[in-house]
This record gives sequence, structure tokens and C-alpha cells, in this order.
Amino acid sequence: MTSPDGITWTSRSAAAGNDWWSVTFGNGLFVAVSYDGSPNQIMTSPDGINWTSRTSVANNVKTSVTYGNGIFVSVSWTGATPRVETSPDGITWTGRTAAAANLWRSVTYGNGLFVAVAENVVIGVAAANRVMTSPDGITWTLRAAAANNTWVSVTYGNGLFVATSWADKGNIANRVMTSPDGITWTSRTAAADNYWSSVTYGNNLFVAVSTLDSGTISNRVMTSSDGINWTSLTAAVDDTWSSVTYANGLFVAVSGNGQVMTSGLFTLIADMTAKVQAAATAKAAADAQAAASAKAQQDHDNALALGIIALGIGAVEQGLSTLTLTATKKTAISKSAVKNTKPVKKVVKKK
Repeated sequence: MTSPDGITWTSRSAAAGNDWWSVTFGNGLFVAVSYDGSPNQIMTSPDGINWTSRTSVANNVKTSVTYGNGIFVSVSWTGATPRVETSPDGITWTGRTAAAANLWRSVTYGNGLFVAVAENVVIGVAAANRVMTSPDGITWTLRAAAANNTWVSVTYGNGLFVATSWADKGNIANRVMTSPDGITWTSRTAAADNYWSSVTYGNNLFVAVSTLDSGTISNRVMTSSDGINWTSLTAAVDDTWSSVTYANGLFVAVSGNGQVMTSGLFTLIADMTAKVQAAATAKAAADAQAAASAKAQQDHDNALALGIIALGIGAVEQGLSTLTLTATKKTAISKSAVKNTKPVKKVVKKK
């Protein structure tokens, strides 16, 4: 089934009636692998709608397929050797030797490395060989897992490989393990004592879902921004959530009972964060502009005030000059008047 938005779904015809277990996308092609259906355990599609059967190398229980470094890689849970198959185009496949004949459950690609994790249901399978890595999908090396758990899912994001497990009932301290390089792994505490069946990464967030075998509806989803500290979230319904992925701003999970749940909450949070940051940046720019405008206005006002003062001083100087000129003229006139004044003769009457 396909959906353009994760909400409205349309049934599509598979290339064969197999138990299809995993699907990936790379180089313009969808590739799916199945538990059964030899020799057509692989099918491909350029659009997710029209599918074509492809011949696999071995009739194994194929559990996971991924794409990276220009190559598709699938791993198998049980079956004959080889338990790893690779293809450059999703059509022609080549068998590769796994690092051990383990129950390989999930494979991913990140930071130039393929990483696969295995279950622990085979007697004698120790922690030392529940992880294998490969730089090219061809040559594989065993790595020690952080704990003897049933590791069923692995993903890569934000510079970190994260794997989730089913095992160790009653102990949530090691149901998650992380690694910066796919080689050295560290146990992490899960948000709940659940069978964490799938983990993915998108929009700066790791999201894991769990099956119905444990837990309650209130804790069937857990999230982490760093892969280390996890928080429980409530699932949409109480179901066996078997897989989760992220694309186009949406997390989508599917269950073994045919249900789908989606969440854009994390996208909304990221969008809100981005909007807050954008608003803060815009405000800072506006404040800077306002400060620049205020300074420019202050400079203008200061210049204007200085101009007015200068004009005032000029006016005063002009006034003083005028007063001096007037006073000089008056003094000159006064002297002239004194000079031109005839003396008054005093008349004395004779007795």
C-alpha cells in the first residue's frame, strides 16, 4: 500500500503473495525482501505502485534491506549460506559471506558503514557476535553488542547508530544500545520495559515503537533527541506496532494487524522552534535597525541643534556688530552736535 501523505492509503498489488518483511529506497528504486517465495523473494518498483519480482541468490528468510554507498544490501534471519546479498541496481544480486551464521534481523547504513544486528535465540550466540559491520557490504567483521539481547532494529542519525531489542524482560536498562562508529557499543536505558521492534530517525529525533507483547498504550512509543535519553509517548491505539519510518515531515508506523498511525507533532515542534528562532533573528535585526535609525536620528538632531546654535551665535555676533556700529554712530553724532553748538552768551543787566 502507498500514501502521498501517510494518511490516505491505497492498496497495491505485490509482485508475489509473499510475506514481505522489509522495504527500502535508493537510487530511484524501491526494493522489498520477503520471508518466503523462492526464488522471487525480492521485488522492485520505481514508483511504489508497480512491482516486479527479482531472483534472489538463496532461499533464506530475508528480514531487512537497506541502501548505501551505491549498493543495496539484504540480510537473512535463517537459511543457507550466504546470509548477505548485495546488488548495485536491485535487480541482479550476489551472495556475500556474513561474519557469522547468526539470525541477522536488521541492517542500516550510515557514516560510510553498513551495520547489521542479530537476535539471540540460537544457543551459543554470544554478545561478541551480534553485530557485524562492513564498509562496502561485501566484507563483514563481527563486533561485540552491548548486551545479550534480541537486537531487532538498527538505524543511523545525527552521527549515531542506535539499536533496539526485545530481550531481557524486566530490565529496561539495556534495551537500547548506541555507537558513534558501529564498532563500540554502549547500553542505554529504554523508556519502558517493552519489546522495541523498530527504530528510525528523522527531523532531529529518534523514534521507536513496540509490539503488543508488553507495555501499555501509554508507552508504546518512545523518542529521543540524542539516542541516549528516552521518553515514553502514547500510541494512537493499543496494537502490535512492528515498524516505523520517517519521510516528508511525517513519522509513519504500521502494525501487524494492518493499522497505521502517523505523527507530525515532532515536525510541528521543530517548525515552532524554527519559527521562534526566525522570529528572534528578525526581532534582533529589527532592533538593530531601530537602533541604527535612532542613532541616525540622534545624529541628525545633534547636527540640527549644532546648526541652530551656530546660527544663534552668528545672530548674536551680528547683533553685537550692529549694536557696536550703532553705538559708534551715536557717539559720532553726539560729538558733532557738541562741536556745532554755539556758546550761549550770558546777559547781565546793569543797575
